[in-house]
Amino acid sequence: MTPLPGGRTRMQLVGMTPPSAGLLTVNGTVLWVEDSGGDGPPLLFSHGLLMSSRMFDAQVAALQGQYRCIRWDHRGQGRSADVSGRAITIEQVTEDAVALIRALALPPVHFVGLSMGGFVGMRLAARHPALLRSLALLDTSADAEPAENVPRYRLLNAIVRWLGIRWVVGRVMPIMFGRTFLSAPAKAADRAHWRAQLAGNRPSIYRAVNGVVERDGVAHELGNIQCPTLVLVGEEDVATVPAKSERIRDLIAGVELVRIPGAGHSSSVEQPEAVTAALAKFLDRVDASPQPPGGAGLLRA
Repeated sequence: MTPLPGGRTRMQLVGMTPPSAGLLTVNGTVLWVEDSGGDGPPLLFSHGLLMSSRMFDAQVAALQGQYRCIRWDHRGQGRSADVSGRAITIEQVTEDAVALIRALALPPVHFVGLSMGGFVGMRLAARHPALLRSLALLDTSADAEPAENVPRYRLLNAIVRWLGIRWVVGRVMPIMFGRTFLSAPAKAADRAHWRAQLAGNRPSIYRAVNGVVERDGVAHELGNIQCPTLVLVGEEDVATVPAKSERIRDLIAGVELVRIPGAGHSSSVEQPEAVTAALAKFLDRVDASPQPPGGAGLLRA
């Protein structure tokens, strides 16, 4: 890595197909980052647990002509480096996002976070408001993991740690995807693709799972979020049920809530056109409104 002023590092290109793709050292870890480039406003994507930045392929393809689309694999996931310890906390992943925004010297970003990425987005918006222009929260929750889920998730995670995730993929699929995606004949190829993606996770993914299962709730911080916010949820989401999105809507001023029919917990890949359309409409409205000093401001639905 080439040092830059302020302790930043230059992205190391590794011959990937996007205009910029490579490894970036920030916050004491090495992250895989893809950057579409261009002069548009920065649009930063943060993915869900057990997934990678690939879950936003459709959105990046549709929006990169208008936005500088940047996405990264969270520490310990996808193509980012493995880490030590028993858990990768949501606080660590949030600080990685802060460090990434600063390393790339970005102006206030449009931030899109799905599930785990939404946990990151809420913390960013509440604690670092100057870094965000807007916030889109997909299939996520402001609460700690429901107590009734914890024993089952810990059991599955123990199997993943010691035997590998392929032994539990069949149990995980109905958590990650809705019934429409899992049963529709037209989705067969997509189901096979994402099943393979899940099965490709390293056993060390258990650290990220621990961080998600053990996270603290942030509902008490949502009143600090001042940037325009979209909340989007799949109507078939069983991991973070639609009531969780309704709760977020009620705790952030001026929020717009959009429900996506036929989508579960991974709406960006289950119903990509609907999700992209909702994001594009929201972003157009934000970009058409004046940007207040500091990068924050309300946009009423």
